[in-house]
Amino acid sequence: MISPKMQNAYNEQIKEELFSAYLYMSMSAYFESLNLKGFAKWMSTQAQEEFTHAMKFYNHILERGGKVEFQAIDKPKAEWNSPLNAFEEAYQHEQHITGCINKLAALAKDENDLPSHTMLHWFIDEQVEEEASTGEVAEKLKMIGDHPQGLFMMDSFMGKRE
Repeated sequence: MISPKMQNAYNEQIKEELFSAYLYMSMSAYFESLNLKGFAKWMSTQAQEEFTHAMKFYNHILERGGKVEFQAIDKPKAEWNSPLNAFEEAYQHEQHITGCINKLAALAKDENDLPSHTMLHWFIDEQVEEEASTGEVAEKLKMIGDHPQGLFMMDSFMGKRE
């Protein structure tokens, strides 16, 4: 059985993960509006991944006899100053999510919740990858600067994400 504290914290994390999906779909729409289809596809794929993360928490709660309670999701931004600005914000958002996961891991330890500890280990590793991928794109966009040819090449590369 999952403790009430863990259940509540996981329900909050579901909201965080669904907001992430919502944010990345908004970024995808932003990139579509710039005709940067590769960046749009990358963000759409990222949004789907975030939804999958929410479902991992959802299923974990249910498998342990808990109750899922959905919370209101804030409206995400719709515009950014540049592709770089969008990826800098994505990177900052992933850092925020890492903080949320770390708090969950600390709570699982305090609650002596070994099943949560096991599940959260996957998320801890995942967040290393999430921060690395968004940070890498932001750094490449910084290198490209105001060169449209570089942005075009980067867009083509980003569209190859599976």
